[in-house]
Amino acid sequence: MELRHYWRIVWRRWWLVAVLVGIVLVVSLIMYQEPEPVYVATLSFAIGIEGSEPVNATSGDGRSDAWLASEYLADDLSAVLKGGDFAARISKRVGFDVPAGAIFDSREHRIMTVSVTWRDEAQVQAIAEAVGAEVQDGGADYFPQLVGVEAQAVLINGPGIGQAGRSLTDKLDLPLRLFIAFVAGVALTFLWDYLDDTVRDRAEVEALDVPILGEIPRSSWARYRSWLRRRQ
Repeated sequence: MELRHYWRIVWRRWWLVAVLVGIVLVVSLIMYQEPEPVYVATLSFAIGIEGSEPVNATSGDGRSDAWLASEYLADDLSAVLKGGDFAARISKRVGFDVPAGAIFDSREHRIMTVSVTWRDEAQVQAIAEAVGAEVQDGGADYFPQLVGVEAQAVLINGPGIGQAGRSLTDKLDLPLRLFIAFVAGVALTFLWDYLDDTVRDRAEVEALDVPILGEIPRSSWARYRSWLRRRQ
């Protein structure tokens, strides 16, 4: 019964909800601006060191140790790529400021994939090439613990440039605005009903505990609407 009562309140002034949602929709479409494209450059490296001895199947020494050490180096390089010092070196190479947040990575065993996001296609190409050169040339600076052993970062893929899709924020912007407008419209209908002291039907009179002396017949349209409300 309560739900039917609430539905009647909203249905009585449905136009208020529709007008508010329509205004928000029109204003949003008028003020809409196509977001600037975001480009992503991706390149992949194989991280490793030179194994000095052949693999020993019993002890796991030699090259097997080199493979394990390569995974540790990949972990360390991941931390290096996220640091401000690496971003400063890339900025120096390309000639403009590159924040650390523009460079991120993912890793699977010895294979590291580095991605760069930027709003200029030519600049993201330059950044990606600088990242590739810095990773391959700067091993001795990033891994001073490797004494007498050479760390290797071999570029195996890229850099490939592509345009990133729309962010989740951009996709949800208009639906979220319309939802807020709808909720605001429904809230206004309840507020209007609360402030309105008009008595509209027999049930509301009976709720006031006032005796009914007579009832004026409604028009056919009004009776049809009343029948619809009773059916809901």
